Amino acid sequence: MAERARKRPCGSLTMAKRLQAQRLDGIDYSPRVEFVQLASEEADVVNLGQGFPDFSPPEFAVEAFQHAVSGDFMLNQYTKAFGYPPLTKILANFFGKLLGQEIDPLKNVLVTVGAYGALFTAFQALVDEGDEVIIIEPFFDCYEPMTLMAGGRPVFVSLKPSPTQKGEPDSSSNWQLDPTELASKFTSRTKAFILNTPNNPLGKVFSKEELELVASLCQQHDVVCISDEVYQWMVFDGFQHISIASLPGMWERTLTIGSAGKTFSVTGWKVGWVLGPDSLMKHLRTVHQNSIYHCATQGQAAVAQSFEREQLHFGRPSSYFVQLPQYIQRCRDHMIQSLQSMGFRPVIPQGSYFLITDISDFKNKMPDLPGAAGEPYDRRFVKWMIKNKGLVAVPVSIFFSLPHQKFFDHYIRFCFVKVKDSPGEGRAPQASSDLLGRGVGLICVGAG
Repeated sequence: MAERARKRPCGSLTMAKRLQAQRLDGIDYSPRVEFVQLASEEADVVNLGQGFPDFSPPEFAVEAFQHAVSGDFMLNQYTKAFGYPPLTKILANFFGKLLGQEIDPLKNVLVTVGAYGALFTAFQALVDEGDEVIIIEPFFDCYEPMTLMAGGRPVFVSLKPSPTQKGEPDSSSNWQLDPTELASKFTSRTKAFILNTPNNPLGKVFSKEELELVASLCQQHDVVCISDEVYQWMVFDGFQHISIASLPGMWERTLTIGSAGKTFSVTGWKVGWVLGPDSLMKHLRTVHQNSIYHCATQGQAAVAQSFEREQLHFGRPSSYFVQLPQYIQRCRDHMIQSLQSMGFRPVIPQGSYFLITDISDFKNKMPDLPGAAGEPYDRRFVKWMIKNKGLVAVPVSIFFSLPHQKFFDHYIRFCFVKVKDSPGEGRAPQASSDLLGRGVGLICVGAG
């Protein structure tokens, strides 16, 4: 018996009972993880796929973190489970003014492990077996598996591009929901509506009129809105970010999710938050206290100090929330010019880290790229780019439901916050190691 046990392969486990939980069925595979892994396997690749900046965070945020680590030794210990009190207090004060609400730091704020953790907590707290969750396509790719893991049923509605004049650049603002189609998705079983503005991957900033339509339908059908607003400070071209919770009648049924990672360019800190009415938040606290329970104290302390600094500078040229979108817009424009010079047709985003670009011309020139049977063209194209050109992007079809992927398999997504200068330095962005020029140039070498 002992000899047989020693020969069993390390890590193997054979059970007569079902091993994995049923809620994991169908969500074990992540296309995004696959493409990140493919990129890591190739030497000397230009990674314009993943959504994180490669420039330094603002000095005040770095100094705040250093102070949190080297200052008060009690910051090495637990803080309150639902958030470090100085952080929940400044979040309540800062966003209360923006949303037009008196926000209670104890009842209306929950600090989470990044916005990703906030989303997971919200789905687990509110979505029950058989509940329908409306998701706008293209969507951040965790919304569908999180719905399924909670036992819900995703219901999809697509943003569709409006025709443009020949030679006129496409814009994310041209991608619209059909009001009749949207209304048809609401049923007596609809529990939640997922909003992402500015949208990842498209970069669309939803207008007040669009948000009012969503708000009206949510109120009419008694539906909760989960609003993912992590890119709210990255809005360009005079567009304005509007939180749906600020509209009449929506605070009572909205969870507003934010991210210090996107706000202060510190994605590795993994500090996020949820704001909402206590009638919803009490259920999120139940999930939080029985799962994560507590987030890293020092990261929360650094974010609190960063927000306190921003509150003093808010709306002024010295504000990071003023400097960051100006800087990232220059990055975006640099990327657009590079893509257009190589014959791509980018969809100009009004917000976020990302833009998508039409690859129909490449699809026409190279229709027979290798890949699995039925694999969408954009996935085959990105794999070809990674392997043959050393350039990483993300196929846009992964942000659509399976039945709709074939209609949107001629787009790929680039991240344009890959630069070497930092916001506030007042210079036009240069690509890190000429990433943009080298990367975009690589794709067209030998591309038919």
